[in-house]
Amino acid sequence: MTLKLTTLALGAVMAAGPVMADLVFPSLSYRTGPYAAGGIPFADGYADYFTLLNERDGGIGGVPVRVIECETGYNTEKGVECYESTKGEGALVYQPLSTGITYQLIPKTTADGIPMHTLGYGRTSAKNGNVFSHTFNYPANYWDGASGAVNYLLEENEGNLDGKKIALVYHNSAYGKEPIRTLEELSKKHGFELVLLPVDHPGQEQKSQWLQIRRDRPDYVVMWGWGVMNQVAIQEAANIRFPMENFIGIWWSGGEHDVLPAGASSDGYKALTFHNVGSDFPVFDDIQQYVVDTGKAAGAGDQIGNVLYNRGLYAAMLAAEAVKEAQEIHGTADITPAMMRDGMEALDMTEERMASLGLPNFGPTFTSSCENHGGDGMVGVVQWDADSKTWSMISDFAPTDQEVLGALVEADSKSYAEENSIEPQC
Repeated sequence: MTLKLTTLALGAVMAAGPVMADLVFPSLSYRTGPYAAGGIPFADGYADYFTLLNERDGGIGGVPVRVIECETGYNTEKGVECYESTKGEGALVYQPLSTGITYQLIPKTTADGIPMHTLGYGRTSAKNGNVFSHTFNYPANYWDGASGAVNYLLEENEGNLDGKKIALVYHNSAYGKEPIRTLEELSKKHGFELVLLPVDHPGQEQKSQWLQIRRDRPDYVVMWGWGVMNQVAIQEAANIRFPMENFIGIWWSGGEHDVLPAGASSDGYKALTFHNVGSDFPVFDDIQQYVVDTGKAAGAGDQIGNVLYNRGLYAAMLAAEAVKEAQEIHGTADITPAMMRDGMEALDMTEERMASLGLPNFGPTFTSSCENHGGDGMVGVVQWDADSKTWSMISDFAPTDQEVLGALVEADSKSYAEENSIEPQC
């Protein structure tokens, strides 16, 4: 960056200048309800990173950060209510943490001029910034996830999935249905048979699906689950002795709370990811010192390094870096939502940048632009070790099939643009 943020910080405290407003980040959390086990650590990680910036750095560019948490219970109607009740507080960006809420907020945030970041979820075709001006889903989306799973299986099978059978066990909702279209296209390209097995909310009853898996004997199972559905699926897979190393979940099916209930039976289970795992990163030492040890943690401080905590921290870090971009572009530390959108479009996450933040190799490198709001779509794979109770990266962040995905994004976003009379934005 060419503009020194220390200069902005100095300007923020000069007596002659006006007092700057806080940088406001609403957190549409769900600490209650059927998905609280994933919602709590995410909300903690999101809040703790911003607290770290306040306590260690004095905010971002000298401006303090304020996180407004609003409980949604993962309920779409409550999520919209949270948006309406917080948008007037100066909200810079929304993280709805729900595909259902995302779909409802896309037109609202666009009309209100407030950017929205759907980190690895939401409407996949929002990657096309030419149509979705205020929605971002970097560094990867659900279609990247589907392609990442297939690419990994191609590697495991010497590049050939012809004649293989892959079952998709999915949450019977907008979220769970997201990868179907992609997997159908990839099945045509690579010659594997796709079997679709929906699971109704909340996912506690899956006997019939796993009986079908035992009968049909697919080579692999891919899962788009959330909450208790993941725990039940992993236990059911163990009950029918399905090999865990052939069972791969999307990143929302790859948390500690998903595998721990099955004990030793979960050993070898795999999940996709767009960020690294564990607590062996310098930033966590700072969080311990400035946030946990000072009693300012959002939770008990015992979630550090867990998958969903890391994901919440990652979302906050990307938001903070977009603020810095916006401050540099516009030459002011006290940015508006419109400026924040500019910062998100200009985001360039290099390895050097992540290392400087205490997060070396934490996520894939990517860039955002007016046309591309989704980054480069790099996806990795992690595997669970039941003995050590830890996740490990077994596949580095790797490219996904952008030839197939690009065509799908273009077709879906074009349809949305026609339905809503949207002119090209770029």
